[in-house]
Amino acid sequence: MRRSITAAVTALAATAAFTLSAGPALASPPTPPSASTAATELAGLTVKTEGSTTGYSRDKFPHWITQSGSCDTREEVLKRDGTGVKVDSSCQPTAGSWYSVYDKTTFTDSSDVDIDHIVPLAEAWKSGASGWTQAKRQEFANNLTISQLIAVSASSNRSKGDRDPSEWQPTNTAVHCIYARYWIWVKYTYNLSLQSAEKTALQQMLGTC
Repeated sequence: MRRSITAAVTALAATAAFTLSAGPALASPPTPPSASTAATELAGLTVKTEGSTTGYSRDKFPHWITQSGSCDTREEVLKRDGTGVKVDSSCQPTAGSWYSVYDKTTFTDSSDVDIDHIVPLAEAWKSGASGWTQAKRQEFANNLTISQLIAVSASSNRSKGDRDPSEWQPTNTAVHCIYARYWIWVKYTYNLSLQSAEKTALQQMLGTC
């Protein structure tokens, strides 16, 4: 995995809280590189025509795997990104609330919350992951050390689908800066390519930082 070790070690300094002017302080994915570093990383990514989804299946990105004890990746993100989260012996949330930064909505039922892959699995497949081993795709789909996973409303996650930032951006414009930084960090860590329109959209989002 290109450049991943240094980036991941830097990121592990904290799973930081950040405050939005339009929402509460909340837990979040590991803090991504700064906007200036993100711009440098973005400039280093390969721009080319996107590949196809031929051969793609979510089953080729095994998730959610066990992370610790009885907790799988989804449950770990629910614990991390929620407030006052309590879980039972099987790591299922029994209490807590989750604030979705994409659309500024709050939920108290974890079934209303999806775990979004910042860079969708199909997008990764079209950007280079089709040539990876299944073990590497599993790592990508469950990576908690970078900003690849975030708890958001099910409706916003399904609205996003597999689209990149040239096609979809959070309706909450206050998070466009950090969303772009999240996206770039993931693509840079895994040396994934991007389309010209995608790069332009990310540059525009970084301009809001």
